[in-house]
Amino acid sequence: MGCIRVDKITEYLCEPLRKCLKDEDPYVQKTAAVCVAKLYDINPQLVEDQGFIDQLRDLLTASNPMVVANAVAALSEINDASQSGAALFDLNSQTINKLLTALNECTEWGQIFILDSLANYTPKDEREAQSVCERVTPRLAHANAAVVLSAVKVLMKFMEVMNPSGEYITTLTKKLAPPLVTLLSAEPEVQYVALRNINLIVQKRSDILKQEMKVFFVKYNDPIYVKLEKLDIMIRLASQGNIAQVLAELKEYATEVDVDFVRKSVRAIGRCAIKVEQSAERCVSTLLDLIQTKVNYVVQEAIVVIKDIFRKYPNKYESIIATLCENLDTLDEPEARASMIWIIGEYAERIDNADELLESFLEGFHDENTQVQLQLLTAIVKLFLKRPQDTQELVQSVLSLATQDSDNPDLRDRGYIYWRLLSTDPAAAKDVVLAEKPLISEETDLIEPTLLDELICYIGSLASVYHKPPSAFVEGRTAARRVLPTRAPGSGSTSPDSETTSTPVQQSTVILPSQGSQGDLIGDLLNMDLGPPMMGSSTTVPMAQAQDAAAIDLLGGGLDSLLGGGAPAAQPAAAAPFGAQMGAGAPMGAGGNMGALGDIFGLGPSLGVTTSTGYVMPKTEWLPASKGKGLELSGTFSRRGREIYMDMTFNNKAMQQMGSFAVQLNKNSFGLVPASPLQVPSPLMPNQSVDVSLQLTTHGPVQRMDPLMNLQVAIKNNIDVFYFSSIVPIHCLFVEDGKMDKRVFLATWKDIPAANEKQFTMSNLPLDAETIDSKLENNNVFNIAKRNVEGQQMLYQSLKLSNGIWVLCEFKVSPGSPDIVVSLKSRAMDVADQVYGVLELICRN
Repeated sequence: MGCIRVDKITEYLCEPLRKCLKDEDPYVQKTAAVCVAKLYDINPQLVEDQGFIDQLRDLLTASNPMVVANAVAALSEINDASQSGAALFDLNSQTINKLLTALNECTEWGQIFILDSLANYTPKDEREAQSVCERVTPRLAHANAAVVLSAVKVLMKFMEVMNPSGEYITTLTKKLAPPLVTLLSAEPEVQYVALRNINLIVQKRSDILKQEMKVFFVKYNDPIYVKLEKLDIMIRLASQGNIAQVLAELKEYATEVDVDFVRKSVRAIGRCAIKVEQSAERCVSTLLDLIQTKVNYVVQEAIVVIKDIFRKYPNKYESIIATLCENLDTLDEPEARASMIWIIGEYAERIDNADELLESFLEGFHDENTQVQLQLLTAIVKLFLKRPQDTQELVQSVLSLATQDSDNPDLRDRGYIYWRLLSTDPAAAKDVVLAEKPLISEETDLIEPTLLDELICYIGSLASVYHKPPSAFVEGRTAARRVLPTRAPGSGSTSPDSETTSTPVQQSTVILPSQGSQGDLIGDLLNMDLGPPMMGSSTTVPMAQAQDAAAIDLLGGGLDSLLGGGAPAAQPAAAAPFGAQMGAGAPMGAGGNMGALGDIFGLGPSLGVTTSTGYVMPKTEWLPASKGKGLELSGTFSRRGREIYMDMTFNNKAMQQMGSFAVQLNKNSFGLVPASPLQVPSPLMPNQSVDVSLQLTTHGPVQRMDPLMNLQVAIKNNIDVFYFSSIVPIHCLFVEDGKMDKRVFLATWKDIPAANEKQFTMSNLPLDAETIDSKLENNNVFNIAKRNVEGQQMLYQSLKLSNGIWVLCEFKVSPGSPDIVVSLKSRAMDVADQVYGVLELICRN
């Protein structure tokens, strides 16, 4: 009857269903449990009103394992379909024990539902986690792949609660490898699902399969989707110990007939070079051997990856450039051509005929792909800055093509920027265009850590195959986001003599599913002015006539006339609209300093970036002399010059001198660690006091603290090690690039659900909007818009924390009222109370 999707039938179904749920026969009970889930799908309100969910919870205590399994399955289905997303049954030690007892005796599908429920449980401590893992581990030997993956998911989640350097983790790691390897002997479709899950597992815990490289070697009859996935995992497992056999395999794959697979294999060789530094030379040699094959697509892929190797290891393998240049004529793919042009521009001083090579690309400039055009423009400007005497015509030619003859706004804007740099301040041009490039990262395609943790919670499901959270592909899903459990705060050592052995976990922005438009307090935000910012007068102001000798126009006026202007001292008329748009109305300073272009390159004051100190809380006593054996320590935190500082006063109240100071911070919510060793003048004599500033960075290991901003500190000196904790004011973590674009602000505010909004009231604070805006701006809380709604002044502000979390703020200031209403919205509301607290402090001080 539960399968008949007709409302009238459901009325006649309730009484028989209630009786069946209490039936003595377990077969009847387990069937009735499934019927409740089907009925909920037809009429959720009826199921809740009739109390069927409570009856399902009672079935969890049944003696028959199949009844328990079906009750768990039904509750899980209802929980997923529920609009509230709230858990329908509490998982406690007693319930978990019953589920584990039923686990051994029910069918494979019942086992999957029970294991999925176990994965949602957070154990109280490490001992309980180990106990559950002991009873789940036998499921790894099950014949059904879904049961195996569900068991792996439970173990992966519970391993997070355990001591990472403990013996039990090592034992569990060894037990996880064989079942995962066994899955790879199944049919290709199962292999693919297993490989996608293994890809996630390897990114989280690479040591599980570090000894199993050979099982991921590609077989000749593997389907292409299996081959590509195996290739990806091989790179993730590559290390100094196995790189020789990996490279031998990849070189073999590069001679296959499947073009896509060959391309991926060549790219994989480049990724090996970047990941394992000791293998870079061998990888480059392998790539050169492949280039000698003269197979067109192999050569092109090799050039693309060699460009990345040059980025990772500058001034190390440039001797091979001549070999690359020999294959210039065979390149027909945009990415390969762009890579070759980058190499020529970057190493122009080492290539005698670099101008001829780049000129050959210039002949068909308008037929080239945008990627190639942009790279060619930059490469020729680089060449000009390195060899200005014989490349003036070439740079004029490419700038003319980019600015006058191109319809592409990206290319045209870049052309104008280069022209202004070259014609006004060659020194700045060199600093910008020839700046030292950051080394490319070891793994550029790793899944973002927060998303990876969420996907680990979905091992064995479609989310783990897509590598996307369910909210990304299931319409209307509102279930709460799953996260991995964490070890209890304070479990790590804070001694300055000890080192943290656990792997740092990077904190990043919390991503929540996108919601529809919610009713909120932002008012009619659609009327907010989203037009371009007013730049004042659109008239072009002439540049300063007096220019420093170092800023002479390298182009000799040729470029100015090319763009329709007059003498080099004035901006060309043709460029006036562009200049007006980019803020060229401001006069340029003498000495060739940048005016408008300073804004673009972050050299001017117009980016909303402040270097002022902002509000600094008064110093408080962190370590009294009675606990510090005569050492009294007070301090505070501040942000100045884009950096976080721990400002301390050391006061020696003992009868002996002190020295050999060192500091260590425990893992904390924002990864704060010292940027350099603690420098305290030694010896610190009795009754002597000294002020010390310790610069901090946010690149350390992350662990959520309670309270959130708590920082546990250990200070060591020649007398002893002293421990204390302090609260870091969260505004020290407000970064300078926290000004959000108006359109992005509007879209983000509407996208964040109403549940993620908190309202506060600042009482007895008679400030106007301008004063509030000014105070907040000094502390990296940036104004997005101001509006007047029914006599109330509305301020919309944005701020960004050092770990990438954005907080959007709305201030309501009513004339004549001393109270200010503040609304905060964020995808991570854990920070809301702390943010409001410092906003009030800033406004009151």
